[in-house]
Amino acid sequence: MDVESQKAPAAGDPENGSEPAVRAARRVNPALLGAILLLLAAGVGWYLYSRGYEETDDAEVDGHLNPIASRVDGTVTAVRVDDNDAVRAGQPLVELDPRDLQAQADQAQAEFDRARAQLGASHPNLPITRIGNRADLASQQAEVAGAEAALSGARQDLAGAQAKLKEAQAVYQRDEADFRRYRTLRDKQEVSAADFDQYRSAAEAQAQTVASNGSAVDAARKTVEQREAELAEQRSKLAQTLRSAPLQVAIREADIQSQQANTEAAQAALEKARLKLSYCRIVAPVAGVVTQRSAEVGARVSAGQQLLMIVQIDDLWVTANFKETQLARMHPGQRAKIHVDALGEDFSGFVESMPAITGSRASVLPPENATGNFVKVIQRMPVRIRLDKNQKDLE
Repeated sequence: MDVESQKAPAAGDPENGSEPAVRAARRVNPALLGAILLLLAAGVGWYLYSRGYEETDDAEVDGHLNPIASRVDGTVTAVRVDDNDAVRAGQPLVELDPRDLQAQADQAQAEFDRARAQLGASHPNLPITRIGNRADLASQQAEVAGAEAALSGARQDLAGAQAKLKEAQAVYQRDEADFRRYRTLRDKQEVSAADFDQYRSAAEAQAQTVASNGSAVDAARKTVEQREAELAEQRSKLAQTLRSAPLQVAIREADIQSQQANTEAAQAALEKARLKLSYCRIVAPVAGVVTQRSAEVGARVSAGQQLLMIVQIDDLWVTANFKETQLARMHPGQRAKIHVDALGEDFSGFVESMPAITGSRASVLPPENATGNFVKVIQRMPVRIRLDKNQKDLE
């Protein structure tokens, strides 16, 4: 405490008291000072913390939702699960009446068997056609060779007939000359009538021989023409056989290919029918928990109709809706701490991916700000945070 001395006042002076003035020095409360320092340190710490961390309460745990729908039309005969049941992959869920699809599968099996039998029957036709083509070709070649031989014989006969005709004509000319000479001698009465008649008969007979040989030549010439026509016909048949044989083989091969295609189509139809039949037994594609069950025994369902949903619980992540002003220095790979209210525990994780659009823009009815009545609202961006594996109470 500081004490200050002052001059004594005159007696009875109202401005100067008769007693000395005393001043006491103020002392600072240590508790208040400590509280101020503590608050200051907390503020500095919070400032430093807020520069390196961002947090939000607008977050949720997400996972894959697997809708289970019927792939065929049918009637529900059994439902093996209920809401909130835990199922494993491959576990039966719903069964449909298979009788209609079984009949279709049996019909497809019959069509496949028939197509396969037709394919088996068409295979021998190809070698048979080839053998028949070779036989026809050999036969046609033999026919052509025979026709050529016949033509050659006919030409030889024609040449012989022509030679005989020439010979007969030469003899006729001789006999005709003798006849004319003996006719002159008869007119002169120098030869007997008997000799004249002999030479006349010989000339007349030789004329008949010439005529006969001429007819033989004409017949031989016609035979040659006939043999030439037959040869041309046989050669035409041979050429036709040579042209048609590959076409017949190609037709058989195309028929086999067609039967093969029919068999493959029938097989595909059979496999499709069997697949549809297998769809009557609906199983869980993944492990998880059943929810939104709508399937009931006796209900008629159509292809694509959802029957229930499986929440996949072995692949979870957190969707944290940070404000757009919090994302300036946030990027994939950064560590994160997640507090789950339902468990009252903290879990570790990391930023897996950053969003492309805001949550409001991805909603079913996004806002339209083109009306002129715009109000600035800080948007939230859904950031995906992947939880670290093998954490206690997480599996």
